[in-house]
Amino acid sequence: MGQAREVMDRLTEALTTHPDPRAIGELYAEDAVAFTPDEGEIRGRDRITAYWRQMTEAVPEARFETLHAYETGDTAIDEGVFSGRNTGPLHLPNGETLPPTQKEFRIRGVDIATVKDGRIVDYRLYFDEMDFLGQLGLLPDDQA
Repeated sequence: MGQAREVMDRLTEALTTHPDPRAIGELYAEDAVAFTPDEGEIRGRDRITAYWRQMTEAVPEARFETLHAYETGDTAIDEGVFSGRNTGPLHLPNGETLPPTQKEFRIRGVDIATVKDGRIVDYRLYFDEMDFLGQLGLLPDDQA
């Protein structure tokens, strides 16, 4: 196992086992860049850590089931199923906060992390945001 795979596995563990924003932040380079379906481009360790803090507060007991895990050079790729129950406030990109829905969800996604000197410098997360919001009951009936 190479460095990229080891760092990606530590990130997955930090997000799903006793989430700790400090431990999550330590996995990212100071000038890291992340791309997510719900927030778009996020620049810098502090902003990326804030994104994950909001997600782990919204779903504090999340699980990730790995379907495929790869490593090529300095990049690790995971495909899997992220699941849990929304028991905390959900922060929207426009600044609004929604109360917990208490609904369970199960979404398939892909994470790609490029690692340099033991830290993530480029991170990409792909998942179907409409599927996620629909499972939480946050879409109008005609879009769910």
